[in-house]
Amino acid sequence: MPSEPAFDAGLLSPVTVGRDELVSDTAFLDALVRAEVALAGAYADVGVAPLEEVQRIEREFQADRGARTSTGLESSAIAEAAVAGGNPVIPLVSQLKARVDVDAGRWIHRGATSQDILDTAVILVAAGAVTQVRASLAHTTEWLLQLAERHRDDVAAARTLTQHAVPTTVGLRAVTWARAVRRAADRLAGLELPAQLGGAGGTLASFVEITGSVEAARALVARYADRLQLVTPDAPWHVTRWPITELADALVQAVDALGVFATDVATLSRTEIGELAEGVGGGSSAMPQKQNPTEAVLIRSAAIRAPHLGATLHTAAALAVDERPDGAWHAEWPTLRELLRLALGASAHASSLAAHLRVDTAAAARNLGATRGLILAERLSLVLGPEAAKAVVAEIEGGADAADAVRRAAAASGVDVDDLLDPARYTGAAAALVDDALRSRR
Repeated sequence: MPSEPAFDAGLLSPVTVGRDELVSDTAFLDALVRAEVALAGAYADVGVAPLEEVQRIEREFQADRGARTSTGLESSAIAEAAVAGGNPVIPLVSQLKARVDVDAGRWIHRGATSQDILDTAVILVAAGAVTQVRASLAHTTEWLLQLAERHRDDVAAARTLTQHAVPTTVGLRAVTWARAVRRAADRLAGLELPAQLGGAGGTLASFVEITGSVEAARALVARYADRLQLVTPDAPWHVTRWPITELADALVQAVDALGVFATDVATLSRTEIGELAEGVGGGSSAMPQKQNPTEAVLIRSAAIRAPHLGATLHTAAALAVDERPDGAWHAEWPTLRELLRLALGASAHASSLAAHLRVDTAAAARNLGATRGLILAERLSLVLGPEAAKAVVAEIEGGADAADAVRRAAAASGVDVDDLLDPARYTGAAAALVDDALRSRR
């Protein structure tokens, strides 16, 4: 009988299924090992550790990289052993040292505290996940811009507070989604993701003792970060959790932007509106006539959950007291992992949704005419004056033909009634805004 995952295969989180390998337990275990190996390597880089001893460490654990399962290291066993000390680094270090000789083993975890390794591993995992999320957001943006280009001048009803307001275009609606997604991607690209290395109390005292000077200890931190392709921190951030909260905020912003896109798709896919339709999936178990907006629904599920995870990370940051948080730090790990997981899933589904989204221009035109000209009431007020416009609106609401009502109101003004009542003539700068976005395409 095939083995089942220990806890969460995504059965109750379909938005993340198949998208969360980058934040799995094995990915975190691999990152922890990478952090430990990088520290040993950094000692060699600054001339403190013998190169041959560090190379033995690197050879021993390099074979594990990419295998997703470390030889002799099982995440479930380490998780069980982690309960006693409150984090997985303690049992991990024992297992790592057991795999090399004593001379090499003394450079594993030397001078570090568990938080140094675990924080660094979290950032490593986050960096990989953010790279993937950014790629999905870039694809989403491009698909939406292509949609905007195809439907640049297709007129639709803009809705405010759920009601028809004024004419807009399908192209501008797509550009509005794309701009928000691209801005979120830019924020993720601008994140500073630092390594962590501060020693027991964040003073670097152990590293100064081992290397012989403050300058050498700082050089050790820089080499450690460089080996992991992370930013060198200005100082230890054990209880200064901005790397986590800024990451969380950027992830929430990305999922927010995708949530707006998905919500609009779900709304405009309603049977009575029918302006949009997903191009794939969406069947019903009971009703064969249905084509549900499934990807939009999944993205919305992530958008509902993500902000609360961000709030938990801010709460943990606010309660990170003393020189090592007592529980607040621990609360970050599963929370951030879940937020990364949601961003990975939502962004992947958004890319697919944008790529396959279909527009029904006939439905958009039909809905545009649903109020029999009232969608142009703002324009009528501007051209004919507020009182005349109110009279026209009253006539139309009473059953009069819009063109006849406008002719009566504008009899002495010489207004071109057909132009005045053409929704396509009242889309303002919509086309120019679309063109701006297309010119800025990357």
